[in-house]
Amino acid sequence: YKAQGVMEDVTNRIVDHIRPGPYRLDWDSLMTSMDIMETFEENCCVMRYTTAGQLWNFIAPREFVDFSYTTSYEDGLLTCGISLDYGEVRPNFVRGFNHPCGWFCVPLKDSPGQSLLTGYIQTELRGMLLQSAVDTAMSSTLANFYSDLKKALKM
Repeated sequence: YKAQGVMEDVTNRIVDHIRPGPYRLDWDSLMTSMDIMETFEENCCVMRYTTAGQLWNFIAPREFVDFSYTTSYEDGLLTCGISLDYGEVRPNFVRGFNHPCGWFCVPLKDSPGQSLLTGYIQTELRGMLLQSAVDTAMSSTLANFYSDLKKALKM
């Protein structure tokens, strides 16, 4: 999946809200928990997070364990990740898997107070799910992600 939108803020502040850390749980309505399991350097970690059930719990809550890295990219920032086979799956969750994913955030050249945020998401939710249900859930999840992030950045 690819998602793209113009955000009313600078790249550093936007990426601070997306990357693993204290802001994410405050605004991301899909994410229900996040634990940093290992930190390798300031912008590099292994995190475990859980997501809420979707489509009236037709898609059960999921758990992911991802390696996450954030770095400068051209004039902006890139935060990327990939899932790891790490630790035991907690009860009441299905372990999902993220293939290489990333969020690119670059300033708009003609408008320095705005940034273009582009996400490439390759999530395998796993479990017995119809692809049409996954596609429906992903489209609404990504729309909510941008909407929730825009509200958080206004605070």
